[in-house]
Amino acid sequence: MATNETRALTPVEDEVLSLLHSLGVPETSWRNGTRPVRSPITGEVIAQVPEADAAGAALAVERSVAAYEAWRAVPAPRRGELVRLLGEELRAHKTELGRLVTLEVGKVLSEGLGEVQEMIDICDFAVGLSRQLYGLTIASERPGHRMMETWHPVGPVAIITAFNFPVAVWSWNAALALVCGNSVLWKPSEKTPLTALAVQALFERAAHAFGSAPEGLSQLLIGGAEVGAALTDDTRIPVVSATGSTRMGRIVGERVARRFGRSILELGGNNAAIVSPSADLDLALRGIAFAAMGTAGQRCTTLRRLIVHEGVYDTLVPRLAKAYGSVSIGDPREAGTLIGPLIDQAAFEVMQDALDAARAAGGRVHGGERVAIGGHADAYYVRPALVELDAQIDIVKHETFAPILYVLRCTGLPEAIKLHNEVPQGLSSSIFTNDLREAEAFLSAEGSDCGIANVNIGPSGAEIGGAFGGEKETGGGRESGSDAWKAYMRRATNTINYSRALPLAQGVSFDID
Repeated sequence: MATNETRALTPVEDEVLSLLHSLGVPETSWRNGTRPVRSPITGEVIAQVPEADAAGAALAVERSVAAYEAWRAVPAPRRGELVRLLGEELRAHKTELGRLVTLEVGKVLSEGLGEVQEMIDICDFAVGLSRQLYGLTIASERPGHRMMETWHPVGPVAIITAFNFPVAVWSWNAALALVCGNSVLWKPSEKTPLTALAVQALFERAAHAFGSAPEGLSQLLIGGAEVGAALTDDTRIPVVSATGSTRMGRIVGERVARRFGRSILELGGNNAAIVSPSADLDLALRGIAFAAMGTAGQRCTTLRRLIVHEGVYDTLVPRLAKAYGSVSIGDPREAGTLIGPLIDQAAFEVMQDALDAARAAGGRVHGGERVAIGGHADAYYVRPALVELDAQIDIVKHETFAPILYVLRCTGLPEAIKLHNEVPQGLSSSIFTNDLREAEAFLSAEGSDCGIANVNIGPSGAEIGGAFGGEKETGGGRESGSDAWKAYMRRATNTINYSRALPLAQGVSFDID
């Protein structure tokens, strides 16, 4: 946002200003700062946010420790009430926050609203969870003894998020961490700080309604690598949840491990779908199109590799190429648009480099070119690219965060699974088949090696009820549903002797006079 008050605001600036005001974000947090924020829709600067530094991060951690020490003593169902209030704020402001996501990230409006719905859903999940943080009662081998597990809050949790899901991923972590009794510190992507500021404002409103939340329970730190390093290295933070590239995850994971902290890593995905001869091709076409082109290919679960049986290849792939050539690309706020812009110029250049490498290896590229939308020279709209290849070359084994779908032929399920698994990443996967044996083989220990494996849907669109995450270079972390809450707590095994004797385990004898 320019500091010159006499200049007329552009339409995008004006809309951002209106949304930030309606969401309760103070002007001091987005005007006249040092870091410019651009909207990928037009490429223009829409705000200037202040940045934290390492010293500021250290003070924030100090406040977070104090908040944790108070919050851990609050009963878990009471902690759930705060998260319920946060969910109510999100419900009340879903339209405004969803539209801000669209303006800052470039997602089509239905996806921006869907991201906020994910936040609402995880709040509902966490509220129920606040009454289910239970351990086991375990049979003891010693008479007159009872053994059990208890789960306790672990401490401040640092959450580092990426631009593509600027608010939902925070909520997956924060809602669980809060009901588990922890405080949270959030470092959002430098590319998407406005949505983070909006969520922080809504959290503070919920905390005010709650009435007794300790100060510093949830804090926001906008900044670059210096802030990330400060959070990663601070021994007062026992858990760091980081979402982003594999390169980033290697840095975070190693630094946290050096001080014996825990990492929840959600890193790169290079997701594949297999299309078998028995597949419903109409269903497959729809599933592939959304998974590969949705969010302009900027999801960790985006479909990036398509492995098609030779018996249906010549039927499916031409239909897919036609869909790629006709999909609507444009301003994501407009009805009918399916593909919005890439986040920035760097993303466009990485995409073009990957396509050049595929062409050099003999790949047949459909699409991939830049598309002029609205005369915005600094906005990067592209036509999604479909690349037919004869082999899974090196570039295919690297995640390119853009709408590129590599297509390979296979002769049967064993070859398809081999191609599927021979990449370093292991996030999400799918198979389109009406053959029960093929489906079960794909889901078995000898099938997909990913953390998510689907049948007759694409690899994207995970629900919050299931644990989200992957294997290999995806990092092994799990967030959101199922028992992912255990990553935000510490476990204690307790033994109670209610007898007057003192038998030792394993029959050990140690008698003294």
